[in-house]
Amino acid sequence: KEIKDKELTFNVLYSERGRKTKTDEILRTFKKKNIHLDEERLLKIFKTYEKQNEVDYFINKNAEQFLKEQFNLWLKNYLFDDESDFSEKRLKQLKVLKEIAYKVIDFVAQFEDELVKIWNKPKFVLNSNYVVTLNRIAKKEGGIELIEKIVKHEGFEEQKKEWEDLGILDEFNENKLFINTLNGKELSKEYQFLPIDTKYFDEDIKLELLSLFDDLDNELDGWLIHSENYQALKTILPKFREKVQTIYIDPPYNTGSDEFVYKDRFRHSSWLTMMENRLELVKELMSDQAALFVHIDENEQPRLRVLLEDVFNPENYLAPMIWIARAGKGGTGTKIQISHEHIEVVAKNITQLSLKPVERVVEDCPYEDEKGPYKRELLRQWGEQGARREDRPSLYFPIPTPFGKEVYPKRPDGTDGRWRFSKQKVMKMLEEGDLDFVEDEETGEITVYRKIREGQKVISVPGNILDNVGSSADGTKTIKALFGEKVYDTAKPVSLGERLVELVTWQLSDEAVILDFFAGSGTTAHTVMKLNKEDGGKRKFILVEMADYFDTVIIPRIKKVAYSFNWKDGKSQDNDGIGIFFKYYYLEQYEQTLKRAVYKESHPFVDFDDKSIYQQYVFMKDLKLLDAMKLDYENNKVRINFDEIYPNIDLAETLSNLTGKAIKKIERNAVVFEDGSKVNFDNIDFNLIKPLIWW
Repeated sequence: KEIKDKELTFNVLYSERGRKTKTDEILRTFKKKNIHLDEERLLKIFKTYEKQNEVDYFINKNAEQFLKEQFNLWLKNYLFDDESDFSEKRLKQLKVLKEIAYKVIDFVAQFEDELVKIWNKPKFVLNSNYVVTLNRIAKKEGGIELIEKIVKHEGFEEQKKEWEDLGILDEFNENKLFINTLNGKELSKEYQFLPIDTKYFDEDIKLELLSLFDDLDNELDGWLIHSENYQALKTILPKFREKVQTIYIDPPYNTGSDEFVYKDRFRHSSWLTMMENRLELVKELMSDQAALFVHIDENEQPRLRVLLEDVFNPENYLAPMIWIARAGKGGTGTKIQISHEHIEVVAKNITQLSLKPVERVVEDCPYEDEKGPYKRELLRQWGEQGARREDRPSLYFPIPTPFGKEVYPKRPDGTDGRWRFSKQKVMKMLEEGDLDFVEDEETGEITVYRKIREGQKVISVPGNILDNVGSSADGTKTIKALFGEKVYDTAKPVSLGERLVELVTWQLSDEAVILDFFAGSGTTAHTVMKLNKEDGGKRKFILVEMADYFDTVIIPRIKKVAYSFNWKDGKSQDNDGIGIFFKYYYLEQYEQTLKRAVYKESHPFVDFDDKSIYQQYVFMKDLKLLDAMKLDYENNKVRINFDEIYPNIDLAETLSNLTGKAIKKIERNAVVFEDGSKVNFDNIDFNLIKPLIWW
């Protein structure tokens, strides 16, 4: 990154694509700068750094409780040891030891608690930009004029180059951008879905673009967040609490071969703890109508189900779905080849969830009456499934039959059951001749069937709701078609995501928010866009990803799909996409806060309250991020220089996440929220911003 006074600073990049450190280039740079550092020494330094990532590090949620439990466990084992000394003197020593140990623990735990505070603190939004297709700009008042201004801007050359690099256009022709009509100048159909990225333009163009939208957050189609996902979920919780309808995630499977590698001794517990911490947060994000879908393989599926039932309660567990992920290969003498994966499903509140019914058309009918061909469907369904009379007494009633006897619903064990339909509906079926009665010649038992007419649409539950949704190979084909190469290894098929998202959002397509906090290649955003194209819905997406394919795969993929849904070898085959308007940003991370925060040597303890000096907050006098704050004594105000904390802070989104208020308008030096309140960035109330800079 830089060489300053013989001090070398390196950038460290997280990569899923096998990037290697170019040691030779580094050494050549050293030689030019007259730095004498050989390859062996350099590799040793890098290895020392890399070794940190091979160790299990974690922050204890409650270090005081944990350490005291461990001490008490040791003390109990000591007391029950047959060789322990139980003299009066020894017992007094143990009592003193416990008192001292507890004081040490009270003190030491504060350091761990401080890390927890940094981990959980709301984070600054950094380096944000917007992507919007031309059609979304053009339909706004003044939009055509702004597009003309964008085309003349110096940053447009970079924008055109991006379109060419993405395979959207071979060449941009300005003469094709507009057509003249009786109503004046209009945007051409050919270029309507070209995506504009504000990163190529200055702040004036960006603000003019955003000013076109009177209700900004409501008009956005999605948010992309580059961040470790726990910190992202914690940060956006106030803004999206109880607003998410579907969560669709594909977490690391903990196979030992993926990116989630832990020491074997802690492998399962570490993975489960990672998932538990995040599931507890997303439960608060979910609305009462929401469901959560989690991809998993056989390694963690049994433990994941237990975890889901623990977090969401057993009654909200829906199903262990089976997805045929890959073609089966022949087994061996010691191993069965598995071709399927699991999708565990849980609801926030199962009584409020409404899943999309699956319709089928009745055909191949073997029976016929005066109304035409029909099939028989057993009427006594609830009875056959063992439903009890007392659960729904109104569904227990007799049906008269042509054989002079009445039929009651019975369970398989002979006890009273219940019919599937109400008495009014059943009697109407009887009156219209839509019931069949079959009497067993030997036992005299009468079975009641419902006549299902040929061509009639009926609600049906398929054997597996994930039949015919494609395999992992289809996900790979989509990636190759979009990018011309395999830039991501484990993409799921879009059709699979469609089936699951539509299952929950079919009645909520105009308000549903879809969350994926293991975003990977961005399949969930692709899914939402395709569903909206097909049914005219207005579903929104929130994607969280920390790896470098946030920039190299996810953002390019959404831009590509916005222009066209049909791709081959990295080239668009048409321009029949969907208008898009989304925001992407980078979130301040735990490590950045640690590096930026100011902690100084503290003075001796002062017993200033009723707490022991060992329990007092030892970081009370530390600045943390307060060194960016200046006191304006003349005007009795606190002024904060945010540029001293981080460059390119997006204060509007930061405050939106912090307060839980959606953004209505962004002005040059202020933000207006949905409730009409306005915050001027030069005069922010310190109490509002305090959680971000001092904890």
